[in-house]
Amino acid sequence: MTLEARLSLLIALLVALCVGVGVSISRLEVPAWQAAAFSLLILLPLSLFALRGVMAPINRYLRVLRDGVAGFRDGDFSLSIAVTREDELGELAALYNRIGDVLRRERQELFQRELLLDTVIQSTPWALVLTNANDAVLYANTAARKLFHEGRKMEGATFSSLLDRVPESLREAALTTVDGLYTIAGGDEPEVYHVTHNRFTLNTREHHLHLFKRLTRELNRQELESWKKVIRVISHELNNSLAPIASMAHSGRLMLERGDTSRLPLVFDTIDDRTQRLKLFLDDYARFAKLPRPRLESVQWQAFLEGLRGLVSFLIIEPVPARAARFDRAQLQQVLINLIKNAHEAGGSPDAVSLSVREQGGAFVVRVQDRGPGMSESVLANALLPFYSTKAEGTGLGLTLCREIIEAHEGRLVLANREGGGLEVRIVLP
Repeated sequence: MTLEARLSLLIALLVALCVGVGVSISRLEVPAWQAAAFSLLILLPLSLFALRGVMAPINRYLRVLRDGVAGFRDGDFSLSIAVTREDELGELAALYNRIGDVLRRERQELFQRELLLDTVIQSTPWALVLTNANDAVLYANTAARKLFHEGRKMEGATFSSLLDRVPESLREAALTTVDGLYTIAGGDEPEVYHVTHNRFTLNTREHHLHLFKRLTRELNRQELESWKKVIRVISHELNNSLAPIASMAHSGRLMLERGDTSRLPLVFDTIDDRTQRLKLFLDDYARFAKLPRPRLESVQWQAFLEGLRGLVSFLIIEPVPARAARFDRAQLQQVLINLIKNAHEAGGSPDAVSLSVREQGGAFVVRVQDRGPGMSESVLANALLPFYSTKAEGTGLGLTLCREIIEAHEGRLVLANREGGGLEVRIVLP
């Protein structure tokens, strides 16, 4: 029976009772007001008792529903209602139970997904640190705790305060806003990391995600592949030169046996030409392999850059330091010419190729910037490897030679994409 039918039946019974009492009293010879008062004395308690009997289970259901909805608000979906009625309240209780079942399943699935995601993040070798707008660490995975805090918990600490205890190169990579490759000193040997920084808004609050991807093993593997490529390239070049030399030498021997010496000069010229080409090829690679140590001298930046502008075109976007630096003039000039030519060949506007020098943290920081398309992540990770080139006729030695020269100066060379497009090559010279 529906709730409406029950209330209607109760009202009908009360009305019938009222009529019956009235008819019974009217047969007695008593004043009307006494009959009415007597009727009220009888009907009022009966009505309240009947109404309470009807409303008691309704109130219990409403209280249970109220507690259940309050639990939903607090994230507690464990309360279920025993459905013992077949009216609207029973339907409402059944609907509440179905909603609770759906919410429990969704929360369980969400918990399983979060557990899986956390397991993946904790197992990844990438170090991940999430901070809020106040630089407080909200989340750090296992790799991040090992990298920054000796495996201890980082949540709640200020990220910048944790960086005071790590090597300077790692601190610089973590505090910079520019994504790129960084060589981190410390341990048995330096480690190469690809560092990215992302800012995003979550629940109207700003967050900062730092990601440190160690590439040392991958770079070592790539370096091994590069040396295999070197062997293949050298073997190919040697075969290209030695095969014609051997062929022409055999032809010359046959000519001598026949007494035909008219074409011997052509044979010797061909052999000489191939020999010279092979010598130039080997000299180029020997020059790379035997890079001389830098001859340091005191150099004024203004005069050095003016001389450089006579060889390649670029913009100087800020005043240069007045203090002189110490470096090998010829070698650094070779590095900057190579980098500026690469910037011009990147495809951006020639007027957007710029160079700046800034004194920062006890070092000189030289930046060569362009507005080309930049580099993809894979190219950025391999650009400094020997013989890696995206140019059809490139040798893959340009950036590698630049890095070798800068590291011979005990400096660092970093590649990074610029915000708004383009590439920045940053040179840090002590």
